[in-house]
Amino acid sequence: MTDVPDLAAPALPRLTQAQAPLTHAVEVVNERGEREQVHIPAERPLTVYVDKRELVTLMTLGALPELLVLGYLRNQRLVQSAHDIESITVDWEVNAAAVKTRSGIERIDERTAARVVTTGCGQGSVFGGLMDEVDRIALPAAQLTQAQLYGIVNAIRLKESTYKSAGSVHGCALFRGEELLTFVEDVGRHNAIDTIAGWMWMQAGDMAGGDKVFYTTGRLTSEMVIKSAQMGVPIVVSRSGMTQMGHAVAQQLGLCAIGRATNRRFVCYSGADRLLLQTELAAANP
Repeated sequence: MTDVPDLAAPALPRLTQAQAPLTHAVEVVNERGEREQVHIPAERPLTVYVDKRELVTLMTLGALPELLVLGYLRNQRLVQSAHDIESITVDWEVNAAAVKTRSGIERIDERTAARVVTTGCGQGSVFGGLMDEVDRIALPAAQLTQAQLYGIVNAIRLKESTYKSAGSVHGCALFRGEELLTFVEDVGRHNAIDTIAGWMWMQAGDMAGGDKVFYTTGRLTSEMVIKSAQMGVPIVVSRSGMTQMGHAVAQQLGLCAIGRATNRRFVCYSGADRLLLQTELAAANP
């Protein structure tokens, strides 16, 4: 018997696949007074229009702009599902992204009237109160072993990246155990996590975050913790540290926050019950 497709199932948004150079060559003078050519990350504005209404301009590397826009709308809580979006069209000739929704965004003027400029490179921003809806988030049960944590750190170390060739960008990744699912770089870590949120929404079955681990090269601020929790991801790992507000939110949510994760060193700031320690591995040769 042949399965009949559900024609009534809502469609995922149509996305363009706009391409833009990720690096730019410039001439510099080195410590010996010699001129040489190096590559630096590209940075370009992307103005987002929702149903022909200008919403925000994002400064971005431009690697996956359609997913960035989709994830931005998700993490700003402006849309509840990817199915609310009909299409996202990016045109780098005019540095614009046109979002067409299926039914509009309810009370968009009111919901985007207040903006909080967040800490971090490029200055991210969130609409409304930063702590809105945090009390409603219930993270699923999940655990990570110390061996898996080391596997994640090593996978990032081996990953070919724009950072290795040009520097000056942040990377974020989504793992299932030690399995790298997706890796994104951008000029700001808030853009990178938004892009991952958009990627999750575009996966078949609206990918759940309960068995995932989010990794970032940047510090764990309140914005990063809240966005990870909104994505349903209960464990976050950072190569950097953590802010006081990020720590407070992580503790409130029961989210496992691991920082300063390099080689075989790390500190677990919160949610240590989710981390299954194997302390004998810390002394082993990498």
